[in-house]
Amino acid sequence: MSTVQLFHTCLVNEFFPTVGFAVVHVLEHLGFTVNVPLRQTCCGQPAFNGGFHDEARVAARHTIEVLEGSPGTVVIPSGSCADMLIHQYPVLFDDDQRWRTRAEAVAARCREFSAFTAEHLRGPLGEVQATVAYHPSCHLARGLGIDREPRAVIEAIDGVELRRLHADDECCGFGGLFAVKHADISTRMLDRKIANVCAAGGDRLVSCDMGCLLHIGGGLRRRGVTMKVQHVAELAAEALE
Repeated sequence: MSTVQLFHTCLVNEFFPTVGFAVVHVLEHLGFTVNVPLRQTCCGQPAFNGGFHDEARVAARHTIEVLEGSPGTVVIPSGSCADMLIHQYPVLFDDDQRWRTRAEAVAARCREFSAFTAEHLRGPLGEVQATVAYHPSCHLARGLGIDREPRAVIEAIDGVELRRLHADDECCGFGGLFAVKHADISTRMLDRKIANVCAAGGDRLVSCDMGCLLHIGGGLRRRGVTMKVQHVAELAAEALE
């Protein structure tokens, strides 16, 4: 039985631990032993996006050292964090060949959760009766080029009707610091996204990034829309129960 590492991300660890448990449940169902490194912290993306690259390098060095502790695949339930480790870590160390080499070695082992799950599917992934609207996050689709795989995971669940959002490739307006620095623009983008979610119908919204789901879910609640919001791992874990 192969062992993988779970890099759980800050939002999952601090706010949505049930997503982490769901990821472990799905990976174990697929036949993997899951190791969760206890010393992992933030990957450094907020600092990187804010222009604090020295601080981001501190977080990146720590993360690299933690993930070097095992040779297994690193599974990440977030397109944005996966993009940070895979694409931005090597950039952070452009002027430091020793750390760049280490960053590239870790990056080569990192896989986003839905892509890794889709690759290892061997039949139906349980059953749940649900009508699902799927939101593809920006870093997942644009940063990592992952689009088909999350839909494949959802469609592997018996009883699920998958509905496509109008203009589903539009950003929800979160973007981490963007939602804070440009709140007015972010809110208008959120309004468009929520209108498309509601028009698609369905009883739940599913995505692969908790940042998007936190943003969209909050908007839905403020508008009185009763729709379940789930990470794709939560939907899959529910189907496996």
